[in-house]
Amino acid sequence: MFASPTKPLKLPEFVGLLAMLFATIAFSIDAMLPAIPKIAQELTPDDVNKAQLIITSFMMGMGIGTFFAGPLSDMFGRKNLMLLGIVIYVISALYATVTTDIEHLLFSRFLMGIGAAGPRVVSLAMVRDLYRGREMARIMSFVMTVFILVPAMAPSLGAVIIAFSSWRGVFIAFVVFAVASAAWMMLRQPETLPKENRRPLTFATIRYATGEVLGNRLVVLYIAALSFGFGQMFAFLSTAPQLFTETYDRGATFTLWFALVAGFAALASFTNSRLVMTLGMRKLSTSGLAAQCIASLVALAILGSGVIRPEFEFYIFIAYMAVSFFMIGLVFGNINTLAMEPLGHVAGFAAAIIGAISTILAVSIAVPVGYAYDGTPFPLIIGVAVCSGSAFLIMLFSRRYEEGVQV
Repeated sequence: MFASPTKPLKLPEFVGLLAMLFATIAFSIDAMLPAIPKIAQELTPDDVNKAQLIITSFMMGMGIGTFFAGPLSDMFGRKNLMLLGIVIYVISALYATVTTDIEHLLFSRFLMGIGAAGPRVVSLAMVRDLYRGREMARIMSFVMTVFILVPAMAPSLGAVIIAFSSWRGVFIAFVVFAVASAAWMMLRQPETLPKENRRPLTFATIRYATGEVLGNRLVVLYIAALSFGFGQMFAFLSTAPQLFTETYDRGATFTLWFALVAGFAALASFTNSRLVMTLGMRKLSTSGLAAQCIASLVALAILGSGVIRPEFEFYIFIAYMAVSFFMIGLVFGNINTLAMEPLGHVAGFAAAIIGAISTILAVSIAVPVGYAYDGTPFPLIIGVAVCSGSAFLIMLFSRRYEEGVQV
């Protein structure tokens, strides 16, 4: 459809490009965080918790869109599918700027999520097209290290845009960011899926690829672990604005504290890139989940003991978030790579199924956790403890099917 460059990108530029494509998702979520209280006041004052759906409706759209994005990228190529996703994303973001009620805004966010599925799938599939095993995990760690800078800065950028315009101005920023990333991809990155390796979208190919993914017990276990992992992260993101604004009265400095916490995830991704080649993906991700579960139980014990003075409770919660985000940085890239590793021959479809199922299940976990918000951090911390503990047990159980063989 478009003329494509043929010279492979050097690794730093390739990592930067993929990080920017991934960042389309992070920017779409985190730049909205400071807008949620304002949207709640303006569009849904009688049910402020409903504004949390600004986050989860986007993620649900991305989960559903991923089902289609993967097979289409295997059929038409990575770059063409990514461009289609960006077009849907941009049109939906522009629609959001003129909506006047919460239902239409949530619908536009859902459509934006469908469009964002394109960059998400393309990024994962391109890495799998070019790399394998621990080298793939190392590349993903580099990508995630750069990518985390966006969620660290996005709330502050969103707050600045809101201050000089309104929450609707954030959607214009989404358009600019998406167009810039699409231009970079189309002008610089060669297509990684040659025409001779593309698969027609037929019932037979869908059945074959689905069987390859869901017929692998180890991959299914990794999808389950990812679902719990993403569920706790979405719960963090959807409830953070209320916790900072209402529970701890830190709304004015929310963006600064969030940047600090997100920085720990970036540090973890960088640490992972240094350790994964020697320790391996499974050990790092399993250890991270165990540590996060323990941190949640400790936080519950300390905050629920009643011995901490109210003015210090916020700092305990910040320390807990920092530990949790660090562990998140050790988990997602590794488990996602483990799931994709045996599926290189159906990389696009595999990325679609893995991403779609894990995202949809994660949203179904995060929404009730978010709606359980009662003015305290306890529903969130309990939800994170359950999610990280469940994912940890799944990773332990997955050892029985290592290399696809029950042992």
